[in-house]
Amino acid sequence: MEETTERIVSQKEEGEDGVLDLTLRPQILEEFIGQGKVKANLDITIKAARQRSETIEHVLLYGAPGLGKTTLAHLIAREMGSNIRVTTGPAIERSGDLAAILSNLESGDILFIDEIHRLNKTVEEMLYPAIEDYVLDIIIDKGPSSRTVRIDLPRFTLIGATTKVSFLSAPLRDRFGVHHHLNFYEREDMERIVARSAGILGMDIAKEAACEIASRSRRTPRIANRLLKRVRDYAQVHGNGILSEAVCRDAFAIMEIDDLGLDWVDRKILETIIDKFNGGPVGLNTIAASTGEEMETVEDVYEPYLMQLGFLDRSPRGRLATDLAYKHLGKSRPDQGKLV
Repeated sequence: MEETTERIVSQKEEGEDGVLDLTLRPQILEEFIGQGKVKANLDITIKAARQRSETIEHVLLYGAPGLGKTTLAHLIAREMGSNIRVTTGPAIERSGDLAAILSNLESGDILFIDEIHRLNKTVEEMLYPAIEDYVLDIIIDKGPSSRTVRIDLPRFTLIGATTKVSFLSAPLRDRFGVHHHLNFYEREDMERIVARSAGILGMDIAKEAACEIASRSRRTPRIANRLLKRVRDYAQVHGNGILSEAVCRDAFAIMEIDDLGLDWVDRKILETIIDKFNGGPVGLNTIAASTGEEMETVEDVYEPYLMQLGFLDRSPRGRLATDLAYKHLGKSRPDQGKLV
């Protein structure tokens, strides 16, 4: 299984996820499941702006991948009756790229920049007057003959999305009037999301099967939809097409995804810490070398969920496997009284 190149429980968008997300994306804010506080606050912001016939304030959405930042951006645009222009931070390489995007916006449009923390510094500074004063400053020529031309822009709304809000500069972060943090979803919400997605895809799913998929989805809708698709394929080939609890369990056994959504990579990291280093502490670079993964991948992709489950602790001396990790893997903890 270790030669698998695609990680099924990855939070990042993979392969056909984009097409699947479009198919399953809610059409109105009321259909959006979960994130109750965020949804309620956005509903007030949108309705107040519509009543005043104004654009809404610039919105910053941040949280782990797959939690619905892009979906919310499209829902805001739909609720406001606005056109949405979509791009990403890395795609805007030069100031000219940003100028072209901004100069083509119309009044009331929404500009959605995903991975906004990856904006080039020069581009970011050019964005400040655009979102604060709705003007675009363009420098013409170079050297002593250079001059700045100011172009007025229509009032628009910038929606920025990021998985790493700490990477945003303070000046950019402060220019967003509305900040919303998307949290991982509750179990009940995940079950509703699975049932809703199954209904849209025309799948016959038992309540127990929806619970099985939800429990392994790592509290992330993107993963839930991906797992639903994989289980559907298994049910079609090895069953009668009906998603039952037994079919789900058999499918997940083949995919090596356990009851908590851990796959072989997660277990490999925990087993490395427990078996090779007596539970830790062990440095991140050592874990990366022992598992064949990059340090950034271990820290940004694998560790957050393991820490969320309480299976991994960070200390000044390194990573430690917790009692819960030992219990989940069915291992006995050696005497480590000296390690705190």
